[in-house]
Amino acid sequence: VQLQASGGGLVQAGGSLRLSCVASGSISDINAMGWYRQAPGKQRELVAMIASDGKKYLADSARGRFNISRNNAWRTLHLQMNSLKPTDTAVYYCNAIHRGSGVWGQGTQVTVSS
Repeated sequence: VQLQASGGGLVQAGGSLRLSCVASGSISDINAMGWYRQAPGKQRELVAMIASDGKKYLADSARGRFNISRNNAWRTLHLQMNSLKPTDTAVYYCNAIHRGSGVWGQGTQVTVSS
């Protein structure tokens, strides 16, 4: 499976962005998808994840501001980010759990100015 992320950009604090990840290939074997982010000098961290049963996980830093969603066929994953803060600045990566292994898309840069 291949993942293509898009939607990053530069936004002022308090603004919103919607990230998208399009999956192609054997998407029927995807069990879960999520978004990670990596800020300069920091480790990559999980932001949000959604499982095949629809259950969602949001990191504490994202809860109340971000929402993860997908279409039923796993073809598209979204991350709606509201009330963005400068601390949300990072490269955001799409991830899929495919046949028990993690697959990464390329990152998309999100920059939040104060």
